[in-house]
Amino acid sequence: MKRIVGLFIFMSIISISCTQSITVDSDDVVIENEQFKLIVGSDGISKSLVLKSSNEECLVPGDKIPIFSVTQERPYHNEIKLAHPNKRMTFQANSVKREGDKLIVGFELIPYEAIVRIKETSDYISFSFDDFIVDPDDYPAYLKITPPPATELCFIQLPVKDRKHFGEWLNVSWDENVSVNLLGTDPYARIDAEKRNGYRILKADAEKEIKFKGVGAALIVCKTNELLDKIARVEEDYNLPKGVKSRRNEQIKLSYYWSGNVNPGNLQQHLKYAQMGGFRNMMLYYPAFIESNGYRKIGDYDWNKSLYPKGKEDLREMLQAIEGKGIVPGFHFLHSHIGRDSRYVTPKPDYRLNLLRHYTLSAPLGKNDTEVYVEENPDGTTIADGARVLKIGTELISYEGYTTTPPYKFTGCVRGIDETTINTQPAGYIFGLLDVSEFGATSVYIDQNTSLQDEIAEKLANIYDAGFKFVYFDGSEGVNPPFWHHVAAAQYKVFSRLKPDPIFAEGAAKTHFSWHMLSGGNAFDIFSPETLKEETRRWPAEEAPRMKADFTRINFGWLGYWVPDEKTIGTQPDMLEFVTSRAAAWDCPVSIHASLKKFDAHPRTPDNLEVLRRWEEVRANNWLTEERKQMLQNLEQEHILLLNEQKEFELQPYEQIENVAGGSKEVRAFIIQRESELYVVYWHISGSKKLELPLNKSNVQLFETLGVEKNIDSGNGDAIIVPVDNRRFLKAGNLSKEQLANAFSKAKILN
Repeated sequence: MKRIVGLFIFMSIISISCTQSITVDSDDVVIENEQFKLIVGSDGISKSLVLKSSNEECLVPGDKIPIFSVTQERPYHNEIKLAHPNKRMTFQANSVKREGDKLIVGFELIPYEAIVRIKETSDYISFSFDDFIVDPDDYPAYLKITPPPATELCFIQLPVKDRKHFGEWLNVSWDENVSVNLLGTDPYARIDAEKRNGYRILKADAEKEIKFKGVGAALIVCKTNELLDKIARVEEDYNLPKGVKSRRNEQIKLSYYWSGNVNPGNLQQHLKYAQMGGFRNMMLYYPAFIESNGYRKIGDYDWNKSLYPKGKEDLREMLQAIEGKGIVPGFHFLHSHIGRDSRYVTPKPDYRLNLLRHYTLSAPLGKNDTEVYVEENPDGTTIADGARVLKIGTELISYEGYTTTPPYKFTGCVRGIDETTINTQPAGYIFGLLDVSEFGATSVYIDQNTSLQDEIAEKLANIYDAGFKFVYFDGSEGVNPPFWHHVAAAQYKVFSRLKPDPIFAEGAAKTHFSWHMLSGGNAFDIFSPETLKEETRRWPAEEAPRMKADFTRINFGWLGYWVPDEKTIGTQPDMLEFVTSRAAAWDCPVSIHASLKKFDAHPRTPDNLEVLRRWEEVRANNWLTEERKQMLQNLEQEHILLLNEQKEFELQPYEQIENVAGGSKEVRAFIIQRESELYVVYWHISGSKKLELPLNKSNVQLFETLGVEKNIDSGNGDAIIVPVDNRRFLKAGNLSKEQLANAFSKAKILN
């Protein structure tokens, strides 16, 4: 009897934890599908969101959060204006009623209502702003405005309980059992989450300056193992880029070989190295085939005729040759940048370049003037070198400084920079501060509210059509505000023109809608050999689990390649082993910036690329178990992927011997314990020398590779002499780790 009572109490506790007691009133609004039920009170407060399969309540109890709100920059209705301060005001919903597929929403204080259209499907429920309802008497005829004076509308917001994971990019709260996702159905919805104590307010807004009517979002509440299927249905129904399909493609987890210097003349050398590294993807940076001069000619996209005399046809043939080796080609571009030597800037700057601030000439501008007088106070205008550029009519003018007391003026002006056309302008002429890229000031940004991004997108799509299969959206942050919209919208203008759809894409910046396009997330910039491991721990290894919460992988690095010299130890096998193994722990790839000159010059290139090749085999063949991935997620323990005596992969932890040969940087050595046996893997960073070790020959064996033994030379007395060049293995019989480390510490490097 006690067991039965105990079970009843336990089940009661479980029931209480899954769902709170909700009183459903007759005038409540019920919105539901096969998966979940949302109950909204007639007062506009969200009351309940329940996953039907488990009866689990997904909203936080207690806080009365209205499901809708509307924002004005100040009160416009006369009585409200008199009764309240003139400031930005948000008016919360205080009434909701349902009429068919429409919700009629009323708000506190203000007289008008909003119509939010809903669509209940088996996979999701969508909400979209339809229109406002404004009575002719709400705003009197003398008030010459287009009513209502709303600037933002929140067309859904829900206080969703915190779960184990929150994907800030996808806007999803989830654990192993339940997912709650509020997903934009177009590029115009501002999707965000506001963190509170124990929950987040997931919300979707429409902004007047971007788009009001028709802006929508989809609410998905489901079992977590069904989430991506539900998102895929949204993508299909709303004709969005297929982010789910891309994430499920096996190619996405494979690393890529990157180069900005591939051409038909050196392709075979690049393919040789790419195959040595086991790469199945190859990314080509646009200067490889486009006239560039750095960023300075971006926008023209003229073919490099000296290397590609037939232009696109030569590129097409080269991409076919790459694919013929089983390597998929990708296209790396900067879509929102316009070069300062391009035809869009000189001799007459295009009117569609972005301007950060506007000024009004307070005095006529003559051709020889070196001061520009303005009505507005320039205080706060950029003083960064190279970015001090005014766009006035047909010319660009640089300035040295400006005054912040009347008369306001820009001083030390140089006329007609970037070989633009000097002009005159009358007082009252309006001009602007050019939006110069912060990356070297050699390019400028497009005004995303114009047709210029579409024009550039057409050029990029024409190049992609040569046979590329994946893309990198570099410089994605280079857009005008609001960034939440323009970052993804600029990407979308390009992405929507790429045929066939890219297998996957990466980008330098992302916003919510980018999730459907940037299925591969970002790639981290280059870190030096000396800092690579620590920077990997600090940046990609920190981001990877967060991006996992967004059901997305990142790229652990555009890995640079350094040849050892007096300033650097150069790129070494253990460095590449660390970063690529940590990436594999999160099902992520790496990428390497290839240089034929550096590959040729670095004596350890075969070893370096062999490290990458092995890990690419691991990725391609799904060799890593969840247990092995957990091992690799320990950032303080390094690991090595061995090819053992049976020519099979073997993952082992290893530890660096820090003080080889009395602190020399020439030799790197690591201790490996394979069951009860100790090994040291060691190599010279750049040369071919001998290493004298104070060890007895009878206690050790030398292996070229595991299973392939080499002879050991005897030294003087109790010492051995071994070659030190490429990676070799020294097997220690009955020595301890301390004895091995001590021997390598006392070793002598012989010429």
